Amino acid sequence: MDTLDFDSDDLEATEDFLSRAYARMRISSSTPQASRARIRRTAVTDVSVDELDLDFDMSYAVTPLGKICLCVVHEGTIRDHAFHGVRDDFGPGDVVLFAPHDLPYAGRICSARYNITMLDPALLRHVTAGQEPLGEPVRLTGHRPTSPAAARHLSRTITYLRDDVLANPALAQNPLLTSVGSQMLAASVLAAFPNTARTDPTAQDHRDGHSATLRRAIAYIDDHAAEPLTVADIAAAAHVTVRAVQYAFRRQLDTTPLGYLRRTRLAHAHRELQAAQPGVTAVADIAARWGFAHAGRFVALYREAYGRHPSDTLRN
Repeated sequence: MDTLDFDSDDLEATEDFLSRAYARMRISSSTPQASRARIRRTAVTDVSVDELDLDFDMSYAVTPLGKICLCVVHEGTIRDHAFHGVRDDFGPGDVVLFAPHDLPYAGRICSARYNITMLDPALLRHVTAGQEPLGEPVRLTGHRPTSPAAARHLSRTITYLRDDVLANPALAQNPLLTSVGSQMLAASVLAAFPNTARTDPTAQDHRDGHSATLRRAIAYIDDHAAEPLTVADIAAAAHVTVRAVQYAFRRQLDTTPLGYLRRTRLAHAHRELQAAQPGVTAVADIAARWGFAHAGRFVALYREAYGRHPSDTLRN
């Protein structure tokens, strides 16, 4: 895990830091003598989550980031934000695509406190492999979420990554947890924004979504549940497309490949709790080992599956 902290009222120092942390940019302010910038970043390989607090008005012009850039505004406003025909203003509560990975952008920060989350575009391929239009990478086709509910879900996913994974150095070093968190973020982005991914199974996918496909996928999940897995990995192991393996799980088990993977990991956690020694092993440690960083979410899933609190299993 990487962390960055910046706190300065020197505009040139702020420009230099932002250019190194994001991409080459030019900034300016009508009040350079009062330009305090506070920035904190936590990051893993494919994802970074930044909290920025700029208590002055700052204009910016930024070269392409090479990463998908999301913005959640906490306080203040962002005005005249523009890229490739888009021009918009953002205020508190807004969740937006700040910039596609391959386009420059510009605008003005007006005494704002906000979140910037960046992810590698390759993460979208991990959750949509085989769904690209005519072999092209999946692209987001709008900068605002399709609904308030989708925006709230994406914002909660970002908060989960920031507070439940990246804020804990021990958890952020767990490749299973970071893989789960990164995939959750990519899936939430695709659910929130209009995009070019093809989600309906084709005729071939229907033919491929048979019981043999399901057996191969389940065997692969069972053998690799302790490793970081994507739905693309599962589909490749079953020798079909992502759509086909999703169709097979939905039709025959009424779940998704990742839903089955989560149940399998939960079963492993259950067995470890049964075998663990109370007072020596903690529930949170077993949960984290199997990809569950959020304690409350793990407890809810466990109680739904086994009808008791995980700590009761550990004690008994």
